[in-house]
Amino acid sequence: MTTPGRNRRRATMAGFRAIGPMLPGVVPFGMTAGIAALEAGLGPAVGIGLSIIVFAGAAQLVIAQLIGDGALPIIVVLTALVINLRMVMYSASLAPYFGNLSMAWKTTIAYLLTDQAYAVSITRFMAGLDRKLRPWYYLGVAAPIWTVWLTATVLGVWVGAAIPEAWQIGFALPLVFLVLLVPVVRSRPSVIAAAVGGSVAVIAYSAPYHLGLTLGAIAGVVSGVMAESLLSPTEESRE
Repeated sequence: MTTPGRNRRRATMAGFRAIGPMLPGVVPFGMTAGIAALEAGLGPAVGIGLSIIVFAGAAQLVIAQLIGDGALPIIVVLTALVINLRMVMYSASLAPYFGNLSMAWKTTIAYLLTDQAYAVSITRFMAGLDRKLRPWYYLGVAAPIWTVWLTATVLGVWVGAAIPEAWQIGFALPLVFLVLLVPVVRSRPSVIAAAVGGSVAVIAYSAPYHLGLTLGAIAGVVSGVMAESLLSPTEESRE
């Protein structure tokens, strides 16, 4: 006879197997986050703490960049929030599947939410999964990402501390953003968002209080949403 505990373990392991192939890709990104924190002068403890508290890849890199540039705290927070707006949509999409859970479960799920965890979990939930097993499957998907991310950040901090300052490895940060950008620019709205956001950020580079990056992020999001709404009807009419 199958017990509830065994079913939970099976669901957790199923989540782990589903996310397993994606975990190696988290390592270099996490290491870069650790190195970026050192480059910004945050120190090893703060760099690792950033991964524990914030736990948001692209946002962490931007936070490190802005702090290194001496941006105001409110600008740092605002920019991070703009970058992570997609998490609001992810949460709204997952909410119907977790509506009956306790606050402790919901808090844990929200904290562990990432792009990968959402994509893998929502696909499985939509295909059908017992209501009682959903949080355990999600935990099997999301917890390994957090563990690998934090481990990679610690490794990045250790590697960054061992690299002589004369090497000037700060150039790696823009390259990481380019690597992240290229695969997601697949449609006309995303191209428009990237072009507008990047152009505004460059033009506003010398803006007061280091607002250039924040303005670029906001402009990119707004232009992408507008392009999506304007182009979608046209594209549908052609089909």
